[in-house]
Amino acid sequence: MSARNRELLALLPVAVLVTVGFTAVFIVESSQIGDLSLIYGGYFLAVCLGVHLFIRARLPYADPYLFPLCALLAAIGLVMLFRINDELALKQASIYVAGAGLLAVTILLLRDYHVLERYRYLIATVGILLLMAPRLPGIGSQVNGAYLGIDLGPLSFQPAEVAKICVVIFLASYLREKRELLTITARRVAGLTIPPLKHFGPLLVVWGASMLMLVFIRDLGSSLMFFGAFLALLYIATGRLSYVVAGLVLFLVGAWVMEQAVAHVGERVDIWLDPWGRDAPSGAGQIQQSLFAQADGGLFGQGLGESLLKLPGPFAPDCAQPFPDCGSILPAPHTDEIYALIVSELGLFGAAALVVAYALIAARGLKTAVMARDGFSKLLAAGLTAVFALQAVVIIGGVVRLIPLTGVTLPFVSFGGSSVIANMILLGLLLMISNDARRPPAPPADRQHLGVGEEVPQSMIFDWAKVRRADHAVVQRFNPLGGGHAHQAAPGFAHR
Repeated sequence: MSARNRELLALLPVAVLVTVGFTAVFIVESSQIGDLSLIYGGYFLAVCLGVHLFIRARLPYADPYLFPLCALLAAIGLVMLFRINDELALKQASIYVAGAGLLAVTILLLRDYHVLERYRYLIATVGILLLMAPRLPGIGSQVNGAYLGIDLGPLSFQPAEVAKICVVIFLASYLREKRELLTITARRVAGLTIPPLKHFGPLLVVWGASMLMLVFIRDLGSSLMFFGAFLALLYIATGRLSYVVAGLVLFLVGAWVMEQAVAHVGERVDIWLDPWGRDAPSGAGQIQQSLFAQADGGLFGQGLGESLLKLPGPFAPDCAQPFPDCGSILPAPHTDEIYALIVSELGLFGAAALVVAYALIAARGLKTAVMARDGFSKLLAAGLTAVFALQAVVIIGGVVRLIPLTGVTLPFVSFGGSSVIANMILLGLLLMISNDARRPPAPPADRQHLGVGEEVPQSMIFDWAKVRRADHAVVQRFNPLGGGHAHQAAPGFAHR
């Protein structure tokens, strides 16, 4: 079975999952089964089929599992959002359609992604400017102490989602060019490998500017995501574990300084350490309700639509905003805490299946990096995969209280247009890299005149082993001490 047929076959159970999920929610809410769930499932399958046909036409050798796995995450997100609020699900579906269109535009306009190498400094500058945008007066917006988005009239988005791709492109391009210098010319001081500043300096400047801007906008989740991608690419490019150790030490020192200096960061850390303490900040209620919801789910969950999510009747506060922005027992169930809702309604097994889906996407992305034919493609695929996987780790780890909770969205699952759009572009780049890596090698020039199916004559096959043996024979004979002569070449070598 061809790769594209496997991709098409993998999309069918995804459409079935959407249909079954919407049907389950319908039964719980209205105690009846209608044909609307079949219509939703058909629409979702039609969008996926359209993307599949485009990939079949433009990227015939691309990885056959990347898009179905991302479609699976999108299906889970749509079902959970429909369970919360049908209007949210409708908006998210429209965003997915726009994201699919942008994926197609990215592939059409960026026919050769290697051209990105030539504009690495421009792309890095754009990424840093995007990170600064939320602090600009008039357009920047603040949410829970962090400057995350910008508002341009009816349009609002989080620029850090696009900036992560810009920074990864710069890191992949720069490290591809300088990785040998960073490895060979490095010096050992007190057991640590120190790279030359003239080669490592520009990398630190761009990375440091990105980190400074993230501290400036107080987006801790994106900061952790950027830092993890930086260390991953640095280790892949150089193979030096000491760079990673030094980076982790610097991160711990920086985290301690931020925890002491920035009140918002200190509150997040205090909530993480002891959300049940009497002196815990007011925001501790979010992680408390998250842990209660997950414990309530057990192994198999309460079922779709069965968990207690909305405050009933007189217990609901006077809300100026509609549900779920206000009046929800689990704060932000459609964004930050959607994983907790999944655990509550689908249980530990359902949540584990979601984690496995992210792990499979990471595995396919890293396999693409291994199969890539040039250094830039390898580093770009590894960096994009790392930043995608780390985004899932950061939000899931925060919800289960493994690390402090941050405002990063769960890729393709949480409600949010910026995240979906950026991850669609990321998916398009990964598909382009995998298509280039899996493309069959072009035939040599001396074989192009052969007809289809003809066998290459043995006389046209260049035997490199014989050439190496002949070279060795020439070296042995051209020996001044032994009286050899250079003109006494090995038999069969002169005509080559």
